[in-house]
Amino acid sequence: MAEPHSVRVRIGRDHYQTDITAGTHALVADEPEGLGGTDHGTDPYGLLLASIGACKAITVRMYADRKQWPLEALELELTHDRVHANDCDDCEAETGMVSVIECTITALGDLSDEQRARLTEIADKCPVHKTITGPNHIRTTLSDG
Repeated sequence: MAEPHSVRVRIGRDHYQTDITAGTHALVADEPEGLGGTDHGTDPYGLLLASIGACKAITVRMYADRKQWPLEALELELTHDRVHANDCDDCEAETGMVSVIECTITALGDLSDEQRARLTEIADKCPVHKTITGPNHIRTTLSDG
C-alpha cells in the first residue's frame, strides 16, 4: 500500500491567502479580489484542476515512455463548471447541480490515430481521476490546537 500523502494548510487574517505545504513544496491559494481575496494564488478549484491535469499528464507520459511511443509533448486544458443535472446528457444524477470537469488533451508527436485514442483512455486511468470519481470519504476533525 502506498504511503499516505500529507499536506498542511494555514490561513491567517489576510483574506483569503492560504499557505500550503506539500512535502518540501510550497503553494499559495487565494480568491480573486472580486471575492474579497488578494489574488496571490489560484483558487481551490484551480488547484483541483491542476491536480487532475498533472496526474493525467504524468500517467500518459509514463505509458508512452513504457511503450516507446514518439510522444513529444502533451498539453491539457481543464475547465470546471456546475450545471443543472437535467442539462447534462451523460451525468448519472437526475436532479440538482452537477460538477462537470472537461479535459481536452493535445498529444504532440508522430502518433497514429490508434495511439492517440489509447493515450486518451490511459489519461482517465490516472490515480487522481480514479480517486475523484470513486467512492470517497473525507473525515474532518477539530484539534485542540
